[in-house]
Amino acid sequence: MYRSMHTTKHISILTLVYQRRNALRNMLRGIASGSMYPAEVVIVHMNEHPYDFYDEYPFPIRAISLATDGPLNLSLARNTAMEHATTPYAIFLDVDCIPETPLLAQYKLKFEQQPELVSGRVRYLPNGFDQVPNWSDRMYEISTPDPVRSALSEYPYELFWSLNFGCAKDTFERIGGFDEAYLGYGGEDTDFAFNAREKGVSLQTIDTLAFHQHHPTYDPPVDHLKSIVGNATYFRRKWGRWPMEGWLRSFEEKGFIHFTDEEIILLNEPTPQDAIQFLRD
Repeated sequence: MYRSMHTTKHISILTLVYQRRNALRNMLRGIASGSMYPAEVVIVHMNEHPYDFYDEYPFPIRAISLATDGPLNLSLARNTAMEHATTPYAIFLDVDCIPETPLLAQYKLKFEQQPELVSGRVRYLPNGFDQVPNWSDRMYEISTPDPVRSALSEYPYELFWSLNFGCAKDTFERIGGFDEAYLGYGGEDTDFAFNAREKGVSLQTIDTLAFHQHHPTYDPPVDHLKSIVGNATYFRRKWGRWPMEGWLRSFEEKGFIHFTDEEIILLNEPTPQDAIQFLRD
């Protein structure tokens, strides 16, 4: 199904998954259609069993099941993925991301220059993208750039994200990995970047692309209200400033929280009607 090509022995691709079967399948197809294969793909399944189609791809896939109580611990899952990686370099891709054909080769070239923390770019595929004829060959054409980061030649630490980034295993350990005190959604990416900056780890942006598959979201993300409040509060204690301020102010405007320079008070929890109101399909 896939043509034979060069495999790099020095780079793993790591991803996390929870109930994203089709998205993961598209991501793996994208990796298999790349100009180079990774040494392995490490998949951490959070509170679910591995899927049944991993023998379809022309590179080794290592699937790990990670069971946790309560909210998903994305930091723990990322740290677990890196612990299981057997190569000196790793690329983290969000499970919703499909890599552009040269992504792995571009990272390989950058890693040969011995950078520290490297961030790629992301474009967003629209609703129904997979119904477009030959969509896998037209992702750039049918996608849109990130509205916040696309105009920036270099991402600041405050805008680091884990959708598409890479580093050496040694650098990851020097940063300290992701802080596992963050539970559920929000804040752990910025915390990781702030830890990197505090440790003197440089952050570089490269133009290698991943295409984010569309799925319904909430604006603001009321489905993650409690975890965002909890993680923001922890971040504030740790760093002396609030993360995710846009979301926090939006939650306050809509009456869910009271937000000051020092604390967040949860006032109301979202109702099913709120979920419908703020859903962006």
